[in-house]
Amino acid sequence: MVSNGKILCPIDFSDFSLDALRHGLVLAQWYSAQLTLFHVYQASQPLPVEGTPGGVPVFVAADPNQKAEEVRRFCAPLLDASGQSVEIVVRPGDAAKEIRTEAERLPYDLLILGTHGRSGFERLFLGSVTEKVLRSTRVPVLTIPPPVREPGSPLYKTILCPLDFSPSSIRALENALSLAQRADARLILMHVIEDVLSDAATQAMALANLSVSEYYQHLEKDAATRLKGVLPDDARVWSRPEERVVKGRAYDEILKVVADEGVDLVVMGVQGKGVVNRLMFGSTTHRVIREAGCPVLTLHSGS
Repeated sequence: MVSNGKILCPIDFSDFSLDALRHGLVLAQWYSAQLTLFHVYQASQPLPVEGTPGGVPVFVAADPNQKAEEVRRFCAPLLDASGQSVEIVVRPGDAAKEIRTEAERLPYDLLILGTHGRSGFERLFLGSVTEKVLRSTRVPVLTIPPPVREPGSPLYKTILCPLDFSPSSIRALENALSLAQRADARLILMHVIEDVLSDAATQAMALANLSVSEYYQHLEKDAATRLKGVLPDDARVWSRPEERVVKGRAYDEILKVVADEGVDLVVMGVQGKGVVNRLMFGSTTHRVIREAGCPVLTLHSGS
């Protein structure tokens, strides 16, 4: 996102993909990026035979030029209003596979996906295209769940960036700062201290002769110091970030801040091969994407 040259926005003729396009147009303008609309279609389509009982179809080859024109017409109201030029790419095949292949072909700097369902991922384990793409791509992904307020000026008023100080979360911070600067947004940085009663923590407490409460205080002080030190001095001047260190389960605390502060965008790093590949039901990232009810931008350390 910091140097966003190319943005990919799949279009499936649903209102959800229009939500994604609204964000894509604004982000493309902010970053002077090339926005590509991408549609995957079946290589052949049914043509009903008149008078055939049950409407038994005859399959005919789909015309890619016609499909591209259908995409243009579908998106015309938003494209005409924005005045921005876009590229349209259409391709036959399996939607999830083709989206992933196209996203990594250049690779693109950002992939924007609309999600289906009020919670963002009601169809998460029912084979949704978004879920399959998230599990397999290393391209940064911005998921747009419904309902989301239409992008205006600014697009994001409050941005939340959870940090665990891993390489991927530092990359997320860079992107959160970039977006906050362009949107003139309020920026919240947070670190969550999770269970300190692990074997390693218990051993550390014993070696340092600390009680549980004293160990928590040590972790809180250390995290607060690291939050202050992770930002460049100039960024601290213009962004005026709010720094929070809290205790609890990471996704619970992140979701609480999202709800309490009216967060418009979460920017967070992700570990492992894919966003929800490592711990299908337990990863913090997966829970946030599924339940936040606001756009979530996820980044790998090397994406």
